[in-house]
Amino acid sequence: MIPKTVATAVVALALGSGLAVAETRLDPMAALAGRPAGSDPLDPMTALRARADTAETAEGNAELGGLPDGEGAEDTYYQCVACHSTEIIKQQRVTDHRWDELWTWMVEAQGMVEPEPDTKALILTYLKTNFSSER
Repeated sequence: MIPKTVATAVVALALGSGLAVAETRLDPMAALAGRPAGSDPLDPMTALRARADTAETAEGNAELGGLPDGEGAEDTYYQCVACHSTEIIKQQRVTDHRWDELWTWMVEAQGMVEPEPDTKALILTYLKTNFSSER
């Protein structure tokens, strides 16, 4: 009886660990965890510190959760608030490339519904124009 119990436990352990290894996806935010702020140009905290003086000054459009007015603001608002507040957006100061990576991660790992290509381009342009560390 003991050998059967041990064998069952070994099989369960092997199957469980196999499932954990089978699905390993990079979380773009976790990839930077543990590094001191400022040590990596893709670290969102580096950009936040660099632009702290401008990040707090703009009030934005109250009807759009405080997002700055501009082409794509409304599309961005409705696309993004389906999953999180505009505060998440407004605190970002990442590179343009990082916005592309975050978009892909939100679609593939977080289940965000991807809009039509023209709307996607409009939203990404809006995000990069207003919340990029490159401007």
